[in-house]
Amino acid sequence: MENDELLRRAEDLRGRCEKTASVTHTAFLTPAEQFALLEWAKYTPDCNMLLCGGNDACERKAAFFLPFYMQEDEFEPSEYITALSVKAHFGQPTHRDYMGAVLGLGIKREWLGDIWVSGENAVVFVLKSVERHVADGLDKVGRLGVKVSAVDLGDVKAPERKVKKVSFSVKSMRFDAVLAGLFGLSRTAAAACIAQGEASLNYSECTKNDAAVTEGDVISLRGHGKAMVSGSGGVSRKGRLFVEAEIYH
Repeated sequence: MENDELLRRAEDLRGRCEKTASVTHTAFLTPAEQFALLEWAKYTPDCNMLLCGGNDACERKAAFFLPFYMQEDEFEPSEYITALSVKAHFGQPTHRDYMGAVLGLGIKREWLGDIWVSGENAVVFVLKSVERHVADGLDKVGRLGVKVSAVDLGDVKAPERKVKKVSFSVKSMRFDAVLAGLFGLSRTAAAACIAQGEASLNYSECTKNDAAVTEGDVISLRGHGKAMVSGSGGVSRKGRLFVEAEIYH
């Protein structure tokens, strides 16, 4: 979804929430779309919005607009999102297999959230509105028969993520300098990756070497992984800034 269309949709949902005093929400959003909405919400008066994918570890999340009387801790995600436990018989389907099987039921991509695969088991997050359709229709993934059952969101355990903590120093918090430090590249190599459109800053392709990077920013490099800048500050004797980050594989 293009950002202009996304923001128009968000403004419409926010307005409907205010008018009807009821929860409104988008379908599942990509990380880039979520980032765009969070930036929009910062400058939108009376915007009580939260992102939820069914589990804190979910990457794809829907945006929910809450009425004036509701606090975030009163919001119940299970009214809108369902987790389906899928067990394959005599095999281990891949993420692509599950994706193809669910979409093959006529489900739109934005109605489908994260898919977590672990051996012969998987958890599939979907909007509540299509839960029954998926649960009843999903009897095969790839060539393997499967058994589907709903599971309480609170009982879903997030898969372990491999995280590598790194620290390095830069002359300034420029995109090319931080990218080089994160993935062990020379500044020249980092600049080449940026020029070729292989690097992203906060889930959007960034082609500016001197784009400013701040704590909390997410940086991706094709073929290398994704990282979050977890801290910056402190200066070396030579005037270089210390940076701490976490790389996800």
